[in-house]
Amino acid sequence: MADNGAARTTFLTVAEVAELLRVSRMTVYRWVHAGEIPAVQFGRSYRVPRTAVEQFMEQAGYEGFSGESDDRRSGTVG
Repeated sequence: MADNGAARTTFLTVAEVAELLRVSRMTVYRWVHAGEIPAVQFGRSYRVPRTAVEQFMEQAGYEGFSGESDDRRSGTVG
């Protein structure tokens, strides 16, 4: 398959989205089924485009969201 230089879409699992946003997987499923966050269904599982997660966070009012884990924001002590 030839790569034409176009950017590839990165997809995240529901569990990965839940971890990034610090919500339960059920909450992510609710958002998907309500149409609040777009997802693609593969068989019985869903995949969410990373860009959709970033846009969702911007719309929710989260500033500076990078999608990266940061211990300073997670409440981890020590």
